[in-house]
Amino acid sequence: MTTIKNREQIGQTRRWVIKIGSALLTNDGRGLDRQAIHGWVEQMVALRQHHREVVLVSSGAVAEGMSRLGWHKRPHELVSLQAAAAVGQMGLVQAYESNFQQHGLHTAQVLLTHDDLVNRTRYLNARSTLRKLLSVGVIPVINENDTVAFDELRLGDNDTLAALVANLVEADLLIILTDQAGIYDNDPRTHADARLIEDAEAGDPRLYEVSSSVSGSGLGQGGMTTKVRAAELAARSGTATWIASGREPGVLQRIAAGDRIGTLVHPARGPLASRKQWLAGQLQARGRLTLDSGAVRVLKGSGSSLLAVGVTAVEGQFRRGDLVSCHAPDGVAVARGLINYAVEDARRIIGQPSDKIEQLLGYVDEPELIHRDNLVLL
Repeated sequence: MTTIKNREQIGQTRRWVIKIGSALLTNDGRGLDRQAIHGWVEQMVALRQHHREVVLVSSGAVAEGMSRLGWHKRPHELVSLQAAAAVGQMGLVQAYESNFQQHGLHTAQVLLTHDDLVNRTRYLNARSTLRKLLSVGVIPVINENDTVAFDELRLGDNDTLAALVANLVEADLLIILTDQAGIYDNDPRTHADARLIEDAEAGDPRLYEVSSSVSGSGLGQGGMTTKVRAAELAARSGTATWIASGREPGVLQRIAAGDRIGTLVHPARGPLASRKQWLAGQLQARGRLTLDSGAVRVLKGSGSSLLAVGVTAVEGQFRRGDLVSCHAPDGVAVARGLINYAVEDARRIIGQPSDKIEQLLGYVDEPELIHRDNLVLL
């Protein structure tokens, strides 16, 4: 993972999460803009040809459903929003699938709620699925599961969802394409002298101050403030965020070239420090693993994943995805991370090689007890 501090480093990035907003996708409420979608797909295909991995977070289901149902104003009733999402999701998925298929690329629809990414067990499940999809060359197309979501629909906040996905897949860069050119020091629609903020640091309070003056399009309910908040959330895993106009010709290629468009919000810390702060500060350890001296040496020396063969004892009550602490034989804490197996199964496989997990448990979720992406040294 590459920590981006300036535009010149964009060429080093490999994994991008790209979020496209409702106003862009639906041509300001007039149904799906299929020509624009075709253009963005062409740009994403070009990114793939330059060996970048792409995860797409797409708004537009509710707005497309409204168009199909002949509704001209976003309803407030939850059941109406859910119905619109169910109808619109069909057209949205068809549009992406048909365009990517023209280039021989497969897509996968992934419907998530925010709870899927903050619940530890669901987090690991979603992460494993997305990692597998990327490893086999598939482009995940992610949207909120609006048909069943409650809080998410009330907030209309796919910006936050995109940031959580960036955390999940440890993206180098989160790109938020919107109907504005970036973050300005004032609302450019009412202040002719408003200036674009080209570069900023996540958590800078001035971003919240200026973003609160810029409202959304009315199709979604996320304005510029949600994008600032998303950049701050993405930064906790060391991900930079680039906010730019999706109507800018060749916008993704211009970003890839490091052009001076939009607003680049870079993280204050590197990915390791940010992730360590998240794991250490947000989650309470539910269990304890005792490692043998060889496992401790490997973890400290190479930053590898923790395998069951290197664990000698398990304590506590925990489920898959819970945070556990890892200790050397003398009791000193050396690491902590999100475990891939519940306590009962963990006890059955400790001390055993990974190729025996399926034989011992009758299934295998992951070959590691704790994957290195979810493990931080202390």
